Amino acid sequence: MTGVTANPEERALLEAAFRSFDEAAHTLQQSYGALTARVEEMDAELAQSNEALRRQLADNEAMRVRLDGILESLSTGVVVADESGIITRSNRAAEHLLGLSDGELRNRCVPDVLARRGLTVSDRPQRIGQSVVSISQVPLRNDSGEHSGSLVLLQDITRIYQLEEQLQRKDRLAAMGELIGRIAHEIRNPLGSVELFASLLQRDLDEHQPMRRYAQQISQAVQLMDGLLANLLLYMRPVHLARAWHNAESLLTESMELAAHAIRKTSVEVRIDISPEVPSIWCHDGQVKQVIVNLVVNAVQAMPNGGKLGISLSPEPFQTLGTSAVRLTVRDSGVGIDPAHRSRLFDPFFTTKDEGTGLGLAIVHSIVEAHHGRIDIESAVGQGTVCSIILPSPPGAEDGSPGSGRGREARDVKAAAREVVLMEESSYD
Repeated sequence: MTGVTANPEERALLEAAFRSFDEAAHTLQQSYGALTARVEEMDAELAQSNEALRRQLADNEAMRVRLDGILESLSTGVVVADESGIITRSNRAAEHLLGLSDGELRNRCVPDVLARRGLTVSDRPQRIGQSVVSISQVPLRNDSGEHSGSLVLLQDITRIYQLEEQLQRKDRLAAMGELIGRIAHEIRNPLGSVELFASLLQRDLDEHQPMRRYAQQISQAVQLMDGLLANLLLYMRPVHLARAWHNAESLLTESMELAAHAIRKTSVEVRIDISPEVPSIWCHDGQVKQVIVNLVVNAVQAMPNGGKLGISLSPEPFQTLGTSAVRLTVRDSGVGIDPAHRSRLFDPFFTTKDEGTGLGLAIVHSIVEAHHGRIDIESAVGQGTVCSIILPSPPGAEDGSPGSGRGREARDVKAAAREVVLMEESSYD
């Protein structure tokens, strides 16, 4: 006990050391508590930041998917190129028009890809296979407004081009039609007199006299000219349609019977496919038979060495004509149509056949127009031709009996055949 109290200074120092240690421990504990709270606070902030980042990434991914969907859904072909003109992205429409996949387009130069298909950046119409396109190029800029590449847009203007062609054709035909009608009537009158006198001359001449043969040739030539004029008048006359529902199978069967004379001349495999959804057609049966016969004859003559002839009837989407419609398709595996002739197919007197007069397809076009329908032709040289007739089939017109209108038409196969004879049998080539 005496030793403990003998060093009060040491005791004081020891007590001071313990107090300093307690204070340091307390301070350290407070700092640790504050640090722990700060760490927990930072963990919460980091969790919030991570959640916000995750949501942003999810939104960005959803936006990317949406933009990709929009890009792929566009009917306009889109090709994205960088500052050097190297392709970095393309959509499905561009791949279809250019005939290359996205992988084949990437890292290639835009002018080289276009030149491969004989194309260039231009607003003028350019053909790619069966399609007509205009190609434009616009600069691509980033958020700062700086140039970061370009977009090449391939706009499919096939339908617009077809409508412009139809409008131009109608203008030409309107002027030509008035002249044709007047000439046909003026020529037909003296032809009747020539035919009459040629017939009288044949009657008066002996059967063995050479002059009688000349009179017969005059009569035959007059009849050919009269047939041509009849075609002209058939093309020019106003069309008054008495449409009704006609059984589709009967209509096609009778039409094929009328075209049998052409089918027998060559080895052609015929296939007829009628959709159960189209039991009947709303039309003028005699005139539609003329259309079918002429298209079938054209198809057969486009296959001089034989081939396959397909005739099909199917429902057509509502948006094609803005109403319910049916599609009648005549398909052949023949020589195809020269692209240089496509714009003149329906012009009167245009033909590439030595014996043709160029009126058959003009009359077909007139009949389809009178039905408020549409005719589309797709062809590739050496691969064949597909001719599609789209006819409106108005809902509510049918009275429940597909064949109920046949009596109102009052037209049998023989009467239809007499009209069909007037049609020109010309091939596409």
